[in-house]
Amino acid sequence: EFMQAFWDIEEAQAKAIQHLASFVREKSASPYLLTFTELITFAMKTHVDSLKLQVDGCSLLLEILSQALEQDVVMALDEKVTSSLLHTVRKHSENEELLSLVCTLLMMISASEVAAKNLRKVGVIPDLLSILRNFLHNEKICLSCCGVLWSLAVSENNIDRALLKSAVPVTSAVLQEHLQNGTVTEPACSALWALALQGCLTENEYEPTTALLLDALRMNPERPVLVKNVCLALASLLRLSEISALRFIMDSKGSGINLIKEAYHLHFDDPEVVENICVLINEMVQYDDVVLDMLSQKMEELVSEIKSRFPSS
Repeated sequence: EFMQAFWDIEEAQAKAIQHLASFVREKSASPYLLTFTELITFAMKTHVDSLKLQVDGCSLLLEILSQALEQDVVMALDEKVTSSLLHTVRKHSENEELLSLVCTLLMMISASEVAAKNLRKVGVIPDLLSILRNFLHNEKICLSCCGVLWSLAVSENNIDRALLKSAVPVTSAVLQEHLQNGTVTEPACSALWALALQGCLTENEYEPTTALLLDALRMNPERPVLVKNVCLALASLLRLSEISALRFIMDSKGSGINLIKEAYHLHFDDPEVVENICVLINEMVQYDDVVLDMLSQKMEELVSEIKSRFPSS
């Protein structure tokens, strides 16, 4: 009631957010988490020029969403909340600390299909791409933005294809920049898989993207989620193009077949990884040159082992 009575007074809103933070930290605010979220985002939008209020508000929203996740509380965030966060992004597009917080928030809320739909509606993709271009060095921002891109691109709902196509070179740049950082590489590979799935890559992008995904697998073979995403992304590319298939077996740093065999031996006890490796193998066998390479590297032994361990594969 206090916040609603003094919307226009920045200091009143800032003090109120501090008080709300103490309730949230004490975990005594569970029934009111959604109400708090709406009040905080409205205060942020009303006083968008105040950097401190934006930082404090975002930090508290992160705490609220984390608590809701822990407690299995469903937060049905409406378009007002997502548009308020986007308003913050646009007003403070140069502030790295704040953007890091906001992008983490966007990633958390984009996991909900309703929120993802609202983010698409308010036009968040160009903002995400701009942030990535400007802060390519920032691991946290890259991780969060790629996570949001994946959520938006993987959805079956219609989305502007031209807009998603513009995300391909930016996502590839993130992957190239952070190849040795599995934490960032994972969501970047997820985003590239979703973009490939939606048919957003041009013919000129097939070969370099295949090489980049192979590098990601080569440098992070121990990460099961990354292996799964890379296999699905490569499968999508091989489905589209023989150029990708040839690059897969003739990469200058070593054949993709060896990488797949290594990935299997590292994760043979993970059914999801094995399933995605099988999806990739199914795409590999449509090309004669790839089949010849598979035979020369005794890939049939691996296939037989998979069949014996997972009869339904």
